[in-house]
Amino acid sequence: MTNTPLIGSRPICQQENAEPLIRSIRSPKIQPRHLDQQAVVYVRQSTPHQMWEHPESRARQYELAHHAQALGWPAQQVIVIDEDQGLSGQSAEQRLGFQRLLTEVTLERVGLILGLEMSRLARSSKDWHHLLELCAVFGTLLGDQDGVYDPSDTNDRLLLGLKGTMSEFELCTMRNRLQRGILHKAERGELFIAVPFGYAKLPTGELVLDPDEQVRETVKLIFDKFDEIGSVYGLMGYLVRNNIRLGVRSQQRSGPGEIEWRRPCRSTLFKLLHHPVYAGAYVFGRKRPRTQPKASTESYRRSGQPEDEWKVFLRDRVPAYISWDRYVANQERLCKNRSRLASSGVARNGPALLAGILYCGVCGRRMNVRYRHPDRPYYRCERHLEQATERTCGGLDAAGIDALLAGQVQRVLEPAALTLHLQVLEDHQRERERLESHWAKRLERARYEANRAERQYQAVEPENRLVARTLERKWEESLATCRQLQDEYDRFTRSQPLQVSEEERQRIMALSRDIPSLWDAEGTSAADRKEIVRCLVDRIAVTVHQPSERVAVAIHWQGGSVSHHDAVRSVASFSQLADAGRLRTRVVELRTGGSSASAIAEQLNADGFSSRRANRPFTKHQVEHLLELYGLTSKRDVVRLGPGEWLVGKLSSTLGIGREKLREWFRKGWVHGRLTPRSKLCIIWADADELKRLRRLRTHSKPGVSAHPPELITPKKRANGPR
Repeated sequence: MTNTPLIGSRPICQQENAEPLIRSIRSPKIQPRHLDQQAVVYVRQSTPHQMWEHPESRARQYELAHHAQALGWPAQQVIVIDEDQGLSGQSAEQRLGFQRLLTEVTLERVGLILGLEMSRLARSSKDWHHLLELCAVFGTLLGDQDGVYDPSDTNDRLLLGLKGTMSEFELCTMRNRLQRGILHKAERGELFIAVPFGYAKLPTGELVLDPDEQVRETVKLIFDKFDEIGSVYGLMGYLVRNNIRLGVRSQQRSGPGEIEWRRPCRSTLFKLLHHPVYAGAYVFGRKRPRTQPKASTESYRRSGQPEDEWKVFLRDRVPAYISWDRYVANQERLCKNRSRLASSGVARNGPALLAGILYCGVCGRRMNVRYRHPDRPYYRCERHLEQATERTCGGLDAAGIDALLAGQVQRVLEPAALTLHLQVLEDHQRERERLESHWAKRLERARYEANRAERQYQAVEPENRLVARTLERKWEESLATCRQLQDEYDRFTRSQPLQVSEEERQRIMALSRDIPSLWDAEGTSAADRKEIVRCLVDRIAVTVHQPSERVAVAIHWQGGSVSHHDAVRSVASFSQLADAGRLRTRVVELRTGGSSASAIAEQLNADGFSSRRANRPFTKHQVEHLLELYGLTSKRDVVRLGPGEWLVGKLSSTLGIGREKLREWFRKGWVHGRLTPRSKLCIIWADADELKRLRRLRTHSKPGVSAHPPELITPKKRANGPR
């Protein structure tokens, strides 16, 4: 038997010494017009394993080309399409050969399609009937070793439909048989398809802890640091900063493969923390079954299923790194870290101290953080926006409520200063010992690799230079790696000695005693403060008494106790203050007595009145505004415009630009203008020529443009000068 090509298509006339192996009588269904067209032999086997392990089936399919000759087709008109070798017939998406076959049929180039069985062409009713419809329309025959069929004939079409149905049902039967066998083995807790990081699979099929000590210590380090840091991104940052890599073994059937040390990534850490095998549990069916063909090139991600929908769940079946209670606590922590309405999310570096744990006391929903200014966050309940209802809940600036809670947290921490000091020392010492152990194992592995390379070099015959040169180069590379690691370890020990010095001990003691200084220290980030708050506080409920500045605060501490406090918030106008009536009476009384605005501000602060801005004293400008509001004086200027002068609002409407843009041009000197003496209103001068220049400047001022032509930013000389 001559070797037959596996992939490609070619006329059968190119085969040497090809003799028809099957001689049959020409079917009466074959007409001369069919013989004028091509006969296509479609060859397919479902998997690469079948291609190499079942060559007889492949040979039988290629020999159908001789069968086509026996039916009357010349050898030069017989084409073999075998581009779909190793692809399943359950879908036509990735089968380029089948798609090419459909194209040839629609171009009326095919008179006969031959396949060993109908299942070779398709195992999907959709694809099979699509082929039948095209063959019936364009007059193409279908054939196998049992006969020739005309899809336009009613009886043949019925028979072909039954064969297609049987082919699809046969695929379902085989799939069900395999899946039930897989499930039966999984129910015994013995099916391990992919070995998780930190484990090794023995030749007997048993799952054990990885025999490499450094791999096991790395897994334990990941779980310990997650307990301390509390977030996956923080954990990944710690591993990257300390150059800690993950030892992953290659998947081999004969036993544990070679270890490959990889950089940590977010997906690997998520899988490790979510996988119940690290708690000693065997689980099968955590992911939803695939709903699209496996051969699809589009990215596909299977979502997880709830625990009660897992097909197999067996506790204490494999060696464990952590306890089951610790695994459950990790899942709860990961769930809380998600930014959802029902969870607080991860502590971030934004200035809002209570983000994620502040709730509205009126409706009970979590309040969102909005930034009117980068340094002035604002808490707001958005139930009315989400449910399209009337607004009944108020918001408040973060500064006042954050300061209140920070003071309460510091007061709670003061009695625990000594315990805090001891805990910091213990954590500091444990962290250094942990990193020291990690570096020691890395050095030990590097020295072993160097010694192993030396032994391999010494074992080779000196005359065999082809091998000796390669082993010598490998030995030199191992020695260089060992020296590099030793230098890095020396730098690490100099920067972080194993023992805490007396100076560091005294500094830690001083900081632990001065909680406010530690809280406000430059090295304490906003995320650190939030983590401290969340360790002590479960949630905070605020009830805004509208329309006033009064806010009722209920702090729900960890452990169940609740403390109640009063706070104030900023309001939009003085009329919203709870004591607005008394404030008006007092201001009128002081103004009638001849007091100036500055004196009135000092007296109001001494009397304990609240200003419109929370936790801020009255100022001279606020009192002037009050006097104008109460009709006791006017601080507004009488604005008189000269020739060519514009108010900013009027000129911005005329030019079609923003007011702030005009004020910016005034500050830069690109336009002539002036400010009124008291109210500091901006008045800009622009005649007809200036208006044309400003319009050109507006057109040229686009995002990203920083340089402007001098003629556009140089104002016209004003004859009379500013008023």
